[in-house]
Amino acid sequence: MASQLSQPAALSIAGSDSSGGAGLQADLRTMTKLGVHSASVVTCVTAQNPGVVSAIHPIPAKVVSAQLDSILGSLPVRAVKTGMLYSRPVIDAVAERLAKHGRLSLVVDPVMISSSGTTLLKPSAATALGARLLPLAKLVTPNLDEAAVLAKRPVREPEEMRDAARAIHERFGCAVLVKGGHMKTTEAIDLFYDGREELLLSTPRAKGVSPPGTGCTYSAAITAFLARGEQLSRAVELAKQHMAEAFSAVFRVGKHRFLG
Repeated sequence: MASQLSQPAALSIAGSDSSGGAGLQADLRTMTKLGVHSASVVTCVTAQNPGVVSAIHPIPAKVVSAQLDSILGSLPVRAVKTGMLYSRPVIDAVAERLAKHGRLSLVVDPVMISSSGTTLLKPSAATALGARLLPLAKLVTPNLDEAAVLAKRPVREPEEMRDAARAIHERFGCAVLVKGGHMKTTEAIDLFYDGREELLLSTPRAKGVSPPGTGCTYSAAITAFLARGEQLSRAVELAKQHMAEAFSAVFRVGKHRFLG
């Protein structure tokens, strides 16, 4: 009998992107590419393409809870990431279930606004995110705009990224990765801080390309490396390397470009 290979398991709790560039589709593609079995909980079904989100249909919280119960009750999930959660009932359901599984490494990507400008997190949900989910998190991965909301201060330059990371850590108690991808610098820089260690992660900026799903892919890669047993700071470093490789392999589908 042939030997059976074993893979670690990770879970993405996020919205479905009908164009396949971001959301659950990006998460599952990334985790699979990194050798991790990827389970999923769907929080929203969207009608979107890389240019616009035209419709959002939230999944009822009780269905989200049922998905979580089914997966966490049957698979040895080691790490979890959340993406688009959209509503307070869904955040409450996710926080309630994950609180019962304290062994899980939780990465929260606080998806608030799409790259096309569509609101992806209701105001009441943003409050619940901070009150219920971030205290459970091992890491939160805000972009500059999201970091400004969480830190309650402007974040426009590297020194402000450092200040925001410290403010978010002090406020919520989790490690922070402030992503500076939208900053107008020659290097793509991110700032990691966990209360003890600070890392400034930098790679050459990919010029002329802005594919969808970069934040989803980044946080999914971190989650995959955590599921593989890496320590948090090392998982972040490896994920940053993965992002550089993904940008170097961007491909075209029609008029749109996607991460490799």
